[in-house]
Amino acid sequence: MSATVVSISVLTIVRGRTDHLRGLMAGLARQSVLPTELVIAWMQDEPAEDLPDLPFPVRHIFVPGDAMPLAAARNRAADVATGDKLIFLDVDCIPSPTLVEAYDRALDEVDGVLLGEVYYLPGGMPVFTGDFSELEEAGVPHPSKALFPDSGVVREPDAGQLWGLSFGLRSETWRQIGGMDEAFFGYGGEETDLARRAADAGIPTYRVGAAGAYHQHHAVHIPPLQHFEHILRNARLYRQKHGAWCMDYWLGQFAQRGLIDWSRDADDIVVHRLPDGRETDAARQPDTVLFS
Repeated sequence: MSATVVSISVLTIVRGRTDHLRGLMAGLARQSVLPTELVIAWMQDEPAEDLPDLPFPVRHIFVPGDAMPLAAARNRAADVATGDKLIFLDVDCIPSPTLVEAYDRALDEVDGVLLGEVYYLPGGMPVFTGDFSELEEAGVPHPSKALFPDSGVVREPDAGQLWGLSFGLRSETWRQIGGMDEAFFGYGGEETDLARRAADAGIPTYRVGAAGAYHQHHAVHIPPLQHFEHILRNARLYRQKHGAWCMDYWLGQFAQRGLIDWSRDADDIVVHRLPDGRETDAARQPDTVLFS
């Protein structure tokens, strides 16, 4: 008996992290209902080799840009997607078996921006090939996130809770929002800007039960000094657009280190100096640290 296929496109953006992509694809192959397609937006010249076969089409597009064109890559993936609904899934995320089904049902029920729960995995785990029991045992929810329902949807009053790891919405709603602002490039800000514009347009945010994903480990920097200049640039852009700061947690960490002069009521960021390589290396955390 063939599996049910629903009109959902799963979209992911990739630069490197081929093993993580293989884990994501292995999870998609084991969904309780299958998506229409997987769209991979490659932020590199060539696709990875030896990717697993999937029981639905995989489409490849290529998005140029040296400074991690995250917003543009998501937009290009959405441009070619054929599903009535879109799931944006970070390349680090392995979808739980009910992720596609849960998003599909929820998007039949409500029109908004939907957030799925993410469980963080420790370093050193093998490449995922299908054993979800290992992920369930090892995955840890982010301590700063609100509780998710076991099933169905609950309204999330803070649109700023949107994260790019796992979220879904109707294709029509994505177009209504206008996609992501490609003035944001490099690391940070584009997701918060999307959430703010959705909220300003009266589009609600929800948390979805049973749409869990498992975040495959990568190195964490506290603070993320390797993205210092991108974070400052994108935070300033967000401030110019919306009259408020985003990524203020990281800006506060930069200020505490004497790299910048900044406060939440400041109109701009005064840069005292750039972090050096030694500081950036020292900010890298051991594999036991799962989130910043």
